[in-house]
Amino acid sequence: MNISDLKPGMRNISLKARIIDVSEPRTVETRIGTARVADATIQDETGTVKMSLWNDQIERFSVGDVITISNGYTSTFRGEMRVNVGRYGKISKVRQ
Repeated sequence: MNISDLKPGMRNISLKARIIDVSEPRTVETRIGTARVADATIQDETGTVKMSLWNDQIERFSVGDVITISNGYTSTFRGEMRVNVGRYGKISKVRQ
């Protein structure tokens, strides 16, 4: 799947992209406590989209990494479509 094919509310997304930007991590309150989150911008040959990196993912991934996402989903946050890995999805590094 390509980034240009994504639409809000999609489920079971699989894609491969490069991380082109990662924001500074911030601390947020969630239903289960405090967590750290950073916004990453990912890109493939068809476009870019934002995704969130949570807690240990922030250290595992960095700008330039090529990643694959499987069983992800899309949502809209503050008027912007985002890719999410979620509890049942998987994100892994292919190469730098």
